[in-house]
Amino acid sequence: MSSNLVETLIGAVVVGVAAVFLIFAYSNVGPATGGSYGLTARFDRIDGLPNGADVRISGIKVGSVTGQTLDPKTFRATVHLSIANAIELPDDSSAKVATEGLLGGAYIAIEPGGSDKNLGHDGEIKYTQSSVDMMSLISRAVFGSGDGTAPAGTGGQ
Repeated sequence: MSSNLVETLIGAVVVGVAAVFLIFAYSNVGPATGGSYGLTARFDRIDGLPNGADVRISGIKVGSVTGQTLDPKTFRATVHLSIANAIELPDDSSAKVATEGLLGGAYIAIEPGGSDKNLGHDGEIKYTQSSVDMMSLISRAVFGSGDGTAPAGTGGQ
């Protein structure tokens, strides 16, 4: 009888801890404002940008990446964003794929513009900057640019 009581109490504690974690996760995921609206942005490259990645303005999370598709005509990546309703972006805002340091995850950084008109719901951010191919950049620094010049320190021949 007492072992059943102990098992029941341990089970109740486990369920209680799980409920606390769920409440914590629910309150900390996504914008804490009342709802969001969708935007799209088109990029040449979005290397390493997963669905669910942050959308940030000045380092503050204001939304997330909800989807990615490839435009079959232009072969550009279309990224679908969810932005908090409290954030009204000017229609000349720009977006770029940024990373959290050298080996960090990718996110979308938005730089608000100065226009008096705002992007509407389901609007498109026209000014974008694609991700930087880090391996190509490092290779260029180490092995030279491929334009016939040798990297510094090799004697040039």
